[in-house]
Amino acid sequence: MSKFGVVAVAVLGLAIGAPAVASADQLTPWQIRLGISEIAPDESGSPIPASIGNATVPTAQIEYFFNDNISAELLCCVATHNVSAAHGAVNLGHVTHFPPTVTLKYHWTNFGALQPYVGAGVNYTNFINSDPPAGLRVHYSSSWGPALQAGADYKLNDHWSVGLDVRRIWISTDVRIRGAVNADDSVDINPWVVSATVGYRF
Repeated sequence: MSKFGVVAVAVLGLAIGAPAVASADQLTPWQIRLGISEIAPDESGSPIPASIGNATVPTAQIEYFFNDNISAELLCCVATHNVSAAHGAVNLGHVTHFPPTVTLKYHWTNFGALQPYVGAGVNYTNFINSDPPAGLRVHYSSSWGPALQAGADYKLNDHWSVGLDVRRIWISTDVRIRGAVNADDSVDINPWVVSATVGYRF
């Protein structure tokens, strides 16, 4: 089983053991989810081919419900990826980025404890640290782009839930390489992000 799979099973197991809360409690509009996400870039570079490794990271999601069906959600994480160019011929080391993503979501509530949803929104990605090999300097421009989301929550009670979702996020960056290699590249990262979470509705 992959590292993501092991952690996802552990996250779901912890949630199942969460204490039950009386359904009569008054709920607020706020929900928080903590979990683990697999970030899998679907990358391409022009004019230089690019390669970006996957990353498995902890994530947090903060959600506000306008009503039972409509909510807005913020996804936050920090991820570090291995990067290379020209089919692996040029090692660009590691890059760390902060990609907060906001989506507006629609939830279906007529399936009992299972509540599927879809969402659409916007992503901002800021590359906060570049760690290339000695002799190279690599700069990545920040990015704005759309995001789509689909997933489902399973309510354990009025407060606790477990969830699984997938996002497609469009991220593009201009990469400037200087030093032992001098080149400029336009890279589309466009990752798939799969998350397993435990949620708590306040």
